[in-house]
Amino acid sequence: MVARALASTDHPLLAHIIPIRRCNLACEYCNEYDDFSKPVPTEIMFQRVDKLAELGTSVITISGGEPLLHPDLDEIIRRIRKHGMIAGLITNGYLLVSERIERLNRAGLEWLQISIDNVTPDEVSKKSLKVLDRKLELLAEYADFHVNINSVVGGGVRNPQDALTIGKRALGLGFSSTIGIIHDGGGQLQPLGEEERRIYHEMKSMEKTSFTRVNGFQDNIAQGRPNQWRCRAGARYLYICEDGLVHYCSQQRGYPAIPLEKYTKADIRREYLTEKTCAPHCTVSCVHQVSIFDSWRAPQFPSPVAMTPAANGRRLSKRVQTGGERWLVIHRDLL
Repeated sequence: MVARALASTDHPLLAHIIPIRRCNLACEYCNEYDDFSKPVPTEIMFQRVDKLAELGTSVITISGGEPLLHPDLDEIIRRIRKHGMIAGLITNGYLLVSERIERLNRAGLEWLQISIDNVTPDEVSKKSLKVLDRKLELLAEYADFHVNINSVVGGGVRNPQDALTIGKRALGLGFSSTIGIIHDGGGQLQPLGEEERRIYHEMKSMEKTSFTRVNGFQDNIAQGRPNQWRCRAGARYLYICEDGLVHYCSQQRGYPAIPLEKYTKADIRREYLTEKTCAPHCTVSCVHQVSIFDSWRAPQFPSPVAMTPAANGRRLSKRVQTGGERWLVIHRDLL
């Protein structure tokens, strides 16, 4: 994957797809779920996977909402693997039982991540070690795929030292462990307090080195400092919402908002060179990790329109070419 990434910039390295927006939890800080959406029809999910393969995507991560609520999740994973792409899953873990884990093995899942926010559930999050510890034991016993446990600091987490307890438990079970900084509702910087920074640095010392832990950008975030980097969202990283629109990321839904079936290499090339105004204070780690491959090349240029996140609901956008390479983006909020 690394060699191919360096050889060509005309294809996505990572795409996030959403097969269902509904979630069985309601974490206070999360803006990526609802409690009513139906699953995206399986045939439509197959078409989206096929299109991502056509674009040359290397890795597809399935998230939500809670992706385990989709009745044909295993078939979606198989479709990804049929194209030779790497298949990953982000889940809250609540629905994992031994039989479900073995089905994920048979489908060809290659990695799974659970984010655990605290040791004991509270009003902010029910994704606690107390509730999920048995699920972790089942994963250790039955999973053939790699498991990463992500703990968090910031964003209203009551006891930052919980991250250490969670990380040590993950390592003790043979999993990898990472730490993230919870962003605000727009995916933006939330500086850490003194105790949170201490926990963050201790957790960082426990992490093993791999591509999924290319997260040095978080050191600046922990200090409340912006990062100077070239965000390649819309090109090397694609976020495909349940409506099938391509967005920069989960926190900037509304840009460029082009239907995936109409997305082309010309769109990838344009967004690859487009500067994102939200980048300096961004905390979305997957976009940072993917963009590191191209940090040394291809300077970016300002977007022709200002970017402001949609407030209260989803946003649809329409791009209108106004001549040459200039584009106008028209937005409509869905309240």
